[in-house]
Amino acid sequence: MMDYRFRLVGKRQTQRVFERAAATYDRSAVLQQEVGRRLLERLEVIRIAPERVLDLGAGTGQVSADLLRRYPQAQVLALDLAPAMLRRARKRGRFWRRPLCLAADAEALPLRPGSIDLLVSNLTLPWLPDLDRAFAGFLRVLRPGGLVLFSSLGPDTLKELRQAWAEVDDLVHVHEFIDMHDVGDALVRAGFSDPVMEAEYINLTYPDLDALVRDLRETGGCNLATARRAGLTPKRAASALRTAYERWRLPDGRLPATCEIVYGHAWVPEMPVRRQAGSAIGVPVASIGRRRR
Repeated sequence: MMDYRFRLVGKRQTQRVFERAAATYDRSAVLQQEVGRRLLERLEVIRIAPERVLDLGAGTGQVSADLLRRYPQAQVLALDLAPAMLRRARKRGRFWRRPLCLAADAEALPLRPGSIDLLVSNLTLPWLPDLDRAFAGFLRVLRPGGLVLFSSLGPDTLKELRQAWAEVDDLVHVHEFIDMHDVGDALVRAGFSDPVMEAEYINLTYPDLDALVRDLRETGGCNLATARRAGLTPKRAASALRTAYERWRLPDGRLPATCEIVYGHAWVPEMPVRRQAGSAIGVPVASIGRRRR
């Protein structure tokens, strides 16, 4: 098991956070929408004709809508922990063909083994506290020869905010996101084959810190770590944070927010992989995508 360096709060609180964010999500989810578009572009060079597609962590269904257009003959299932998100997702598509919506835990998928051909997940992995358990579940519901395609967030995400908070106190205010090589290792441990991992940076800018915090709150991207400060941030700490963040202000007068985006995909072996206790599975170095900066 990998060391995540922090634990997330319970699923009920995570659910409540995203339930509250459902009404404001689409107007603030600029990053999520752009990453989802870039993620699905990868399907253009992957040969797969799925009959059943799972959009895991579907949110309001932006990716589900694209999958409906991309695979007109496929059944698209939108799964999310927050029913309020799914009430918006079920309106995607056309009235004669919409995603089937299922409120469920991504770490305990209520689906039959081998029932999914393609599993797509856009920026959901950071909210799953046990990646090994999650990937084991993905492998179970995918058919032999099936594909998992996902995006996540790397350790440099919100590095400016993290470093600014470090000048204020020693509490955990920003998630420490998992490195892409650790994610690739988790895929291999789960039994996936031919994993490919790569990363890129997307830089967002804001007029002030309040605008950044508002975007995080409206998309459910608030701090869910168990070591976080309980209750509201004291005014003195908030003022100190604004002062610390000023060192990042750009020449054009805006404040940056770095996002390290991790992309990955892997296949379910056609034949079960047998491993002896203590043995390792080799992954060719060429199969690990080069980090782009």
